[in-house]
This record gives sequence, structure tokens and C-alpha cells, in this order.
Amino acid sequence: MTEQSGPKELVDAAVRAEQAGFDLLVSSDHFSPWLTEQGHAPYAWTVLGAVAQVTSRVELATYITCPTMRYHPAVVAQKAATLQILADGRFTLGLGSGENLNEHVIGEGWPAVTHRQDMLAEAIEVIRRLHTGELVTFRGDYFDVDSARIWDLPDEGVDIAVAVSGREGIERFGPLADHLIAVEPDGQVVEDWNELAGSTIGSGARAIGQIPVCWDPSEQAAVTRAHEQFRWFAGGWKVNADLPTPLGFSGATQFVREEDVAASIPCGPDLDHIVESVAPFWEAGFTDIALVQVGGEHQTRFLEEVAPELLERLRAAAG
Repeated sequence: MTEQSGPKELVDAAVRAEQAGFDLLVSSDHFSPWLTEQGHAPYAWTVLGAVAQVTSRVELATYITCPTMRYHPAVVAQKAATLQILADGRFTLGLGSGENLNEHVIGEGWPAVTHRQDMLAEAIEVIRRLHTGELVTFRGDYFDVDSARIWDLPDEGVDIAVAVSGREGIERFGPLADHLIAVEPDGQVVEDWNELAGSTIGSGARAIGQIPVCWDPSEQAAVTRAHEQFRWFAGGWKVNADLPTPLGFSGATQFVREEDVAASIPCGPDLDHIVESVAPFWEAGFTDIALVQVGGEHQTRFLEEVAPELLERLRAAAG
């Protein structure tokens, strides 16, 4: 989570995560942290380039990049192709319609959700065209591309995963994407994808979920830290997409209590509790689940002391 750690710490954590036995590392792509207490927002693509060079096995993905405002889709196409080459085919481009928190910084306002989704669909079309290696001139409703070509393309291409939350989004974006991203363990989303997207989860397509956890030897310390750094999570994505600043998230969550956070995030040393909290994802048919350990300064201890055993328990439980 780029909002919790500086760039060098993130690269170090990636190395330790690969050593601990993780299969996939996903990176948020933020211009700002959700809350001031998190304190970081390095450029995700520089970090991912460094991670690609210090790891050899683990897969990489953005979770997620918004290719419509802060980045023109032609630029996203270029940097995704470059990263795929550096990662020797281990990279997946995760895309979504973004959050006001990160995109408002260019001073172009924040469009309504239907407008943002129209922009995302057109952006994916631009990226796909450029990834053919052909010379592209494109005139769209939102984006123009003038005589552009990606000169360094990976042989294996770049898979695209798209964040969606319901049937309508899957019907629109499923046929445009290779993989599904969703943050709720909703089996109906997987079923709808299999029906509408033209690909099947588990047979080529992946469903990539995410869940925050807050391991600590002290349950109370974990709850306090989760409340300090992750209470923004309580608003839900419809709220999270629209607030523009960390101050806004601080105000919106001022009445969220520690016990509210503890009810939604597994906190403390009980690894069985973490396994039970992750289980709804694989029960819903997800193929990949990203674990976000809350608290950047606690990553090393979590990865070295806890992660190997936790992974063993998760894999045993998931079958």
C-alpha cells in the first residue's frame, strides 16, 4: 500500500514478500494518502520498476490505476509495456475509474460516475490499440491520439484487469478486460462475470480481491493502529471515490469508533481469525486475494515472522 510506506520501504517489503512465499504483489497508485496519518504517496510506477528488478518470481499488478485524468491512456499504455518487459511477463495492468482524491490534482474537476466509466471504456480501447504496436491515430469523445506508436512492446502483451462492482459494470467492462478486480467477496459478481465477460474465472480469467488485516502481538495495539490508519475504509467505495482530500476523509470518519473498525478488519495475533476473514473470497470463487497489512512500519515483522505460517494456513484452508 503506497499510502503507508516510502518508496525504499516498499521495495524492501516486496523482496521480503517474495521470500515469504507470496505469489502476487499489487500496488495502489495514489497521489495522496487517504489520511494524513498514513503519511506517504510515492509514484507507484517508479516503485514497480524497481520491484521488477529485485524480484524474479512473484507477479505484479496495479490495484488500481486510473487511465483517464492524471494519466492519459497513451502514457499508461507506454509505461505498462515497459514494466512488462522489466518484469519478464509478470505484470498485469489493473484499471478502474479512480477516486477524486488522486485525480482532482490536475485541476480538471471530478466527473460524475457515468462520465468516468465512459472515459474508462474509451481509455481501454486506446491502450489496446497501442499495444498492437501499430501506428495509432485516434479521435474519441474524451481522448485524442496523434500518430503514436509504442516502440518497446513485450512479446507476451499486457493483460488488463478492471475493477467492477456489479452486473451493469461487468456487462460493459467484462468484454474489454482479461481479469476481474473486486473488493467485496461477492459470489454473484463472479457468476455475472462468467456469464457476461466472455471468459471464465479460474479458466484463464482471474478474480482478484483485497482485504485489509492488522496483525500485531497485541490485539488492542492492532485495533488502535487500524483505526488510526484505516478508518477511511468504513465509508464504502461510493463515498471513497468522491472525497477530495485527506482532511475530507478525516472529517467523514470522525465518528468511526475503534470497535467499528475491528468489526470489519481482523486485528491482533490470531491467524485463524485472519484465515476466517479471507475465506469468503475463495468461497465466492476468487482466484487471488491481496492482503493489506495495516501499518507501514510493521511490514518487516509481519513478513518475516508471520507471513510464512499465515500463507500455509490460508493455502491449506482454501485447498
